[in-house]
Amino acid sequence: MSYEVTGKLVAKFDTVQRTETFKTREFVIEKSEDIGGRVITNYIKFQCVQDRTSMVDRFNIGDDVKVMFNLKGTKWNKNGTDNYITNLDAWRMETIKLGDDVASQDAPPDFIPSTAPDDVVDDLPF
Repeated sequence: MSYEVTGKLVAKFDTVQRTETFKTREFVIEKSEDIGGRVITNYIKFQCVQDRTSMVDRFNIGDDVKVMFNLKGTKWNKNGTDNYITNLDAWRMETIKLGDDVASQDAPPDFIPSTAPDDVVDDLPF
């Protein structure tokens, strides 16, 4: 299942070669929300892997971005204790242009908002 979130890019880390055939890179976005008149700021760290590690290069610290990601989880047992780790596996990033609102970001690319006056009567039967 895929998820997405928008926020400000606040950190980019170097690519790490984990094994001979596997590499990762992490980055962080800042997401602020007004909850009941109180602004809550979260810092969300993402991981990208393999050929996706270079996608962060085209963005600058401070850019507003939309990140599409998958949730990945791993379980392992060490000394009789189960351990868990969760990764936010980013697979795409886009620039959010100033002036875009959330509704227009979620709209299909061919969506054109109506410019008809409110008093226009629609002749559709439903």
